[in-house]
Amino acid sequence: MSAIAVDAWQCECRYFRQTQHKQRFVSVAMLHRVSYVGPCPRRLGVRSAAMISQERREKMERQGWQVVGSHSATKLCRWTKSMLQGKGGCYKHTFYGIASHQCMEHTPNVSCANKCVFCWRNHINPVAMGWKFDTDDPEEVLEESLRKHYATIERQCLSPNALEARKAEARQVRHCALSLVGEPVAYPRIAGFLAGLHRRRISSFLVTNGQFPDALQQLPRVTQLYLSCDAADRQSLQQVGKPLFKDFWERYMESLEILRDRQERTVCRLTLMRDMNMGSPSQWASLLRRCEPDFVEVKGVTMAGLFSKTGLGTMNMPTHLEVKQFASSLAAELIGYSLACEHEHSNSALVASDRFRDGDGWRTWIDFEHFADSWDDSKLTAQDYTVATPSWALLGSPDEGFAPTETRKKRARPRPVLSEEKENWRQRWLTDTGPSAEAN
Repeated sequence: MSAIAVDAWQCECRYFRQTQHKQRFVSVAMLHRVSYVGPCPRRLGVRSAAMISQERREKMERQGWQVVGSHSATKLCRWTKSMLQGKGGCYKHTFYGIASHQCMEHTPNVSCANKCVFCWRNHINPVAMGWKFDTDDPEEVLEESLRKHYATIERQCLSPNALEARKAEARQVRHCALSLVGEPVAYPRIAGFLAGLHRRRISSFLVTNGQFPDALQQLPRVTQLYLSCDAADRQSLQQVGKPLFKDFWERYMESLEILRDRQERTVCRLTLMRDMNMGSPSQWASLLRRCEPDFVEVKGVTMAGLFSKTGLGTMNMPTHLEVKQFASSLAAELIGYSLACEHEHSNSALVASDRFRDGDGWRTWIDFEHFADSWDDSKLTAQDYTVATPSWALLGSPDEGFAPTETRKKRARPRPVLSEEKENWRQRWLTDTGPSAEAN
């Protein structure tokens, strides 16, 4: 039986018995650069398969997912719908200038190597430690994703609440958030997918969980690169992220160091949970100094259906004031960083490097046209495509990061200011305002 060298694959060895030849062999197929020399996997009956089974596809589509090919998906973000109706954009609009109604939320790889306890997709996606699946053509994936996204937009445009000017704008995708679910960098042809976006003048916001450092090292430039940082120490990351790899911490550390050397805009995104990963801003600062990101997004965890299974509840969800207090403490521990922006509606705050200061203001917003013109210029750096952040987006603005161009829907019940108020806040509110307020 002939042997082949399978390059760019990392081998996780398992023994199988090949009944036809009555011999044991090492088969494998997990992502990245360690070479494996052995019997041809195809000769030994090892076959790739579709990542998304028919049963899973049907389940995802019942929940509003648009499955694309055998391993990709897109789904309408609620903020896309909100901004289409003039009711406000997401935190990325406030922090970076994204037009939420022109953003497509997508993933070229629904599988993930973590089982995070706070996963807002409720673990609907499969888990995988490497790529052993059919691989779809990136151009076909992108074209089909755009087609399905535009079909969804057209249905949203039928709403009488959709603004006429926004309808026309929403029919042209300008941003792609590669953060829907899964691990984008593990898609073997991610470079071709990103090039397809950039050729269409679509910006790319890619989120990785830091478990595939070899793939991250080879990743081409994106508009903004995120690393999800779920904990500041090994034990907490194991409890919160539920990673599959045994060397998950080493992979995480290596990914942080890779991010430090990247030339595009880099972000560490912290999802905060009370009593789980908010204990020590100084410990977080020590971790983040390994990376020296351009920005640190600090966001309170969002309620998810998974909470009932993972033991989380509303008391684990910090209030916006608590998120800002944590972000302020973190900035104080990080020399050369300051708290720059906030978005109360998303319960998030932005800590930015002083490299992006602009006098008394900031330049956290992105010059998307400049990036679209220069994405393939090897000399392009993060500070080459910035624009001034508007005053309404900055920390301390009267509307806490809500754009003045939008119409805000007031909550029937104001959020509690501190978590300790949550136990009785609804009852106190009803007592103060009367039962009629609940009906409104």
